[in-house]
Amino acid sequence: MKRSSNDHYLKIFNKILEMSDDGFIVVDPSGIITDINDKYCNFFNIKREDIVNKDIFKIIPNSKMLDIITKKYTDEAVIHTYITGKPEGEKVIVSRSYVEDEQNNVIAGVAQVKFKLASLDVTKKLIEEYSTLNYYKEQYKALKENSYGFDCLIGKSKEFIKQKEKGIKVSKTSFSILLTGETGTGKEVFANAIHNSSDRYHNPMISINCAAIPNELLESELFGYEDGAFTGAKKGGKKGKFLLANHSTLFLDEIGDMPLPMQAKLLRVLEEKVIEPIGSIKKIPIDIRIISATKKNLYQMVLDGTFREDLYYRLNVINIEMIPLRNRKEDILLLSDYFLSKLNDEYRKNITFSTEVQLCLYSYHWPGNVRELDNVIKSAYAISENSTIFLHDLPSRIVHSIGVEKINEKNLNFHEAMNQYEIKLLKYYLKKNQGSIKKAADEAMLHRSLFYKKLKKYKILSTEFKIYDL
Repeated sequence: MKRSSNDHYLKIFNKILEMSDDGFIVVDPSGIITDINDKYCNFFNIKREDIVNKDIFKIIPNSKMLDIITKKYTDEAVIHTYITGKPEGEKVIVSRSYVEDEQNNVIAGVAQVKFKLASLDVTKKLIEEYSTLNYYKEQYKALKENSYGFDCLIGKSKEFIKQKEKGIKVSKTSFSILLTGETGTGKEVFANAIHNSSDRYHNPMISINCAAIPNELLESELFGYEDGAFTGAKKGGKKGKFLLANHSTLFLDEIGDMPLPMQAKLLRVLEEKVIEPIGSIKKIPIDIRIISATKKNLYQMVLDGTFREDLYYRLNVINIEMIPLRNRKEDILLLSDYFLSKLNDEYRKNITFSTEVQLCLYSYHWPGNVRELDNVIKSAYAISENSTIFLHDLPSRIVHSIGVEKINEKNLNFHEAMNQYEIKLLKYYLKKNQGSIKKAADEAMLHRSLFYKKLKKYKILSTEFKIYDL
């Protein structure tokens, strides 16, 4: 026998009520309950058969359903407070309306109820999605402003070219990478280049500085927490960096400053590939590539017992030692021009370096590496009163350590100035090392035979210095 259309739509309607987290109730024009879904029954803690065919006022004494039916109006998303019964004092969000037939006769009243917990759960999910979206928008904006691929990294020295080639190769894998080296050598920039050259580039790399987060907050920053997990927890909970970096790359800067208890938790996550937010009983699988960075000697820390050996080998699958700027001198002026060009583009100026300044920048030993070079150029740019940056615009500590004040750039071309300054440097290293060619060459990071050839080229005679070959 063919089903009636009423039966068909009744089944659809009942399935909708079953799937919804909301409560639904239907009354006839006299206020008798004709239907109610299970969610609403559970809220009252009463069986459905004990509610259907009962007067609405016996269940909800302050119901407005009859008023809605009689006066033919609609309430949308209003607060209703129950005055008796088990949910006494409970507040819900209610939408109510009357129902008419084809002849405009009222045949029923219906109400949809959003319970506080269910509504909060939906709100929490929306807040999480919104905060995640905002986070990604901020990360995306930062990424666009500082989008470094290997083709954007400045340098032509052989050592740096080799380092870039290694970075390009390892970017095609998902192995953990440990970037080591002095502060200011561009570890995070290099990590960005690896990420942007990998198959995870479509999601932003997520970064956290382990030294900048208090120990007691580091776990929540990394793994996140559930709503109410601890006193002061943000309403709705918070996603941790691991979850935000899912299917992407997580950059753990200053990993050597991570406390031992947190090292154990990090190791477990790397081994199991799941995280458990604080206050949660649910484990979440993750797919993350880890890039770590430190200026500390992690291996020595392992020997000293301040860094876990098993975690060290987990993180140090591939090690890339960042090159100090003093060991890639060919790149100093390239980088200087790059930083100056960026400033000129930003401020729409055309400021240049004087020859003396170029000599000074080239010759300085840059203990703070690329970061120090960038900051020095910004400082000189800000205080320069001309279209050219002169020595007096540079920090005095740099100028005095080099001793280029007496070079008269007006009477020299660049190569002559370089030769004159190279003579000054050779004499400086010899004087500092009491005439020892070996020690002077070591400090200048030149082969001893090359150092000696330069002495002969510039006719720096032993009569001026007591020179010896040891």
